[in-house]
Amino acid sequence: MDIEYRAIKPRKLYEEVAEIIHNMIKQGTLKPGDKLESVQQLAENFQVGRSAIREALSALRAKGLVEMKQGEGTYIKRFDASTIDFSFSSAVLMNKGDIVHLLEVRKAVEIGAVRLAAQNRKEDDIKQLREILGRMKDAFGDDVKEEATDIEFHLAISKATQNPMFYQLMQTVSGMMSANMKETRKIWLYSKETTIETLYEDHIAILEAICSRDGEEAEKRMFNHLTVVEKNMATYYYDREKEN
Repeated sequence: MDIEYRAIKPRKLYEEVAEIIHNMIKQGTLKPGDKLESVQQLAENFQVGRSAIREALSALRAKGLVEMKQGEGTYIKRFDASTIDFSFSSAVLMNKGDIVHLLEVRKAVEIGAVRLAAQNRKEDDIKQLREILGRMKDAFGDDVKEEATDIEFHLAISKATQNPMFYQLMQTVSGMMSANMKETRKIWLYSKETTIETLYEDHIAILEAICSRDGEEAEKRMFNHLTVVEKNMATYYYDREKEN
């Protein structure tokens, strides 16, 4: 039997140095914000030339693991949740199936977020949520302001989790919903049982659970709220298909 063997390429010194430093970061030996020793000191520690150290640091910088500050040295880079990009091309969300998937993602994110918000919220978060609901009530009859305050309320909940990743996810999901569903409000309200008032009452109920720090109840109320949205959307598309 003929077996084809692949030649093993010898590793360069800088690659080995970069891997060792990378492992030290993963293991926590080197922490975000830590300053690395000078190139000369690292070269002595690893017993390699300074050029190998410089190449290793350049490779680590390209991976986003370290940052070089002019005149200061090289530091282990801090993780910044605000730089995470979950965006998609708007062309992805041009059909019913994609929007259904987006709503499923939103539901999963928001149910988890509201429980965490109930546990971690601060008084400033409650104050902001109450203020948004006040503007939401004043906006009755104005579709643009109604939708804007609705999105703002859900974003404020994700912010109240004190977890920046939830906020980033919700910003992206909300942006995708707004950009690709021009008939959002019409779909949400596509039911005789659903009105602006009932959606507003849903938000009040969610806020009450957050205020009480009742994560389980907050989760339940958010689930019920978003399930109504899903049902209305299904009915809306079903009726449109019958018309066509």
